[in-house]
Amino acid sequence: MEKDIGKIPKNDQSDIVIRVDDFGGRRGLTIREFVSSDRYTGFTKAGTRISAEHFPKFKEMINSISEEEMAATPDEQPASKTPAKSQKTLNNSKEDLPDY
Repeated sequence: MEKDIGKIPKNDQSDIVIRVDDFGGRRGLTIREFVSSDRYTGFTKAGTRISAEHFPKFKEMINSISEEEMAATPDEQPASKTPAKSQKTLNNSKEDLPDY
């Protein structure tokens, strides 16, 4: 039994697909990447599977995250809008780092 729950766009060629399925005779939730391109169309190896046994804990953890926690903060702007790091920061060696 396979039941697609939904998909979330990842980029122009990939979606994240969420489905309930049976794998090896065991029911679970599968979250995988699906690619549609000229070279390949289908699921990639990227993804995870939550067994039915662990699904209640997974659901509890997901439901504990508030929408406010997922909202972007000013520190999380896309890389193109983030000021470039100084050359000194990029060239730090282990000797330049403080001991903790």
